[in-house]
Amino acid sequence: MSEAGVRRRERLVMALACAGSFVVILDATIVSVALPGIRASLGFSTATLPWVVNAYTLTFAGFLLLGGRCADVFGRRAVWLTGMTIFTVARVAGGLATGPEALLAARAAQGLGAALLGPVTLSLLTATFTEPARRARVLGAWSAVGAVGAAAGPVIGGVLTQWAGWRWVFFVTVPIGVFGLVGAARGLPGQDAPGRRPRLDLVGAVLATAGLTGVSYGVQQAGGRAVLGGGLALLAIFVVHQARWAREPLLSVDVFRLRAVSSGNVVMFLLGLGFFASPILLSLYLQDVHGWSPLQAGLGYLPVGVAMFAGAQTAGRLTLRFGPRRTTAACCLIGAAGALGVAAFLGVDGSYTLTVVVSGGIFGFGTAAAFTPITIAATSGVPATQNGLAAGLLNTVRQTSGAIGLAALGMISTATASTWATTHPHPLGPAAPAALARGHTIAFLISAAFLTLAALTATLTMPRSR
Repeated sequence: MSEAGVRRRERLVMALACAGSFVVILDATIVSVALPGIRASLGFSTATLPWVVNAYTLTFAGFLLLGGRCADVFGRRAVWLTGMTIFTVARVAGGLATGPEALLAARAAQGLGAALLGPVTLSLLTATFTEPARRARVLGAWSAVGAVGAAAGPVIGGVLTQWAGWRWVFFVTVPIGVFGLVGAARGLPGQDAPGRRPRLDLVGAVLATAGLTGVSYGVQQAGGRAVLGGGLALLAIFVVHQARWAREPLLSVDVFRLRAVSSGNVVMFLLGLGFFASPILLSLYLQDVHGWSPLQAGLGYLPVGVAMFAGAQTAGRLTLRFGPRRTTAACCLIGAAGALGVAAFLGVDGSYTLTVVVSGGIFGFGTAAAFTPITIAATSGVPATQNGLAAGLLNTVRQTSGAIGLAALGMISTATASTWATTHPHPLGPAAPAALARGHTIAFLISAAFLTLAALTATLTMPRSR
């Protein structure tokens, strides 16, 4: 292929990877401000409404390892097309849903499509861009697009919910899916790796999927200790199966012998615990404490989104200059400082400028910038035949930690608010703004602690090399 053809192929790969990452991450946050409208329209109960989010995140987390391995076994083009097709069709089905059951089924299907799509977006980049400096810049741009997706979710969701109705929260990304399918069908090679096709470890896939789903469900649901214990037991059996019984393991334990991979995934887990609950917590704070509308809350989160984009865009250059270890540690500490600022200024009479624009902006800049050096570390030194595996592992850790962090911080916030309301009676009842603000404050303090621990872990365990 000519040099011009190579460049065109690289631009297409970059566009497809960014499009896939954007819609997958956007889907996790865009429904947050639409939940009240969905509840009123489809008749969800208070107990079942969280499953509009959980049905997506649980399925996504449970099938990510399988999705990453499928990219290595069946080829990136086939898996990308399959994942995007499932994802896009499920989005349409969600927008057309007429009852809770139909919407929850569509959300679960979206999670399956995202689990196939998410790892292959990263695998496409790591396989195409092998030169370290170019890979750092490309992954920085890819992370920036992901940050835009996370930050744009509440904004786009608020605008669509208020002006067009909650169903457009699902329809809005369908054109991206259609154009992505056309581009991938025409431009990606039909077979990524010649030679004997490895077998898919179906037993390992079932164990990993059931175990991750059980852990995520057990953490998210009150009283889910039995399910949590069962999920952990299945994951333990999965590890033994991969190490001793599987002929062609779904997750080769050899990959953990790479220090950059193992340490990068540990740091990613800690970062996810402290980061992924923040968009929903801040959105709820603006709506429940300050009484903002969904549109106002979405637009109010925009400065944090701009800061996240700036951080992700800067991260590639910082990583090239200082290396993944120092860049990760510094960015996590910046994020922790921002979380402490949010906790300090957050309150019934708290200043929006100090709480969201300044402190939230610092938090968003640091955390978004940390994703790029962690991604570079966790995918470096991996054989080409295991690119999808490394990408699937990292995405699994990121998504699982996000689900656990969101559930844990949400429960802590709710429990703190309830306790505060009991000890400080208010005529408005247990959901009084002061109690809710107190709960969100504790949640951000815990977020700061996780980010500080991520910085310390990066300093002690990640390789020093650039």
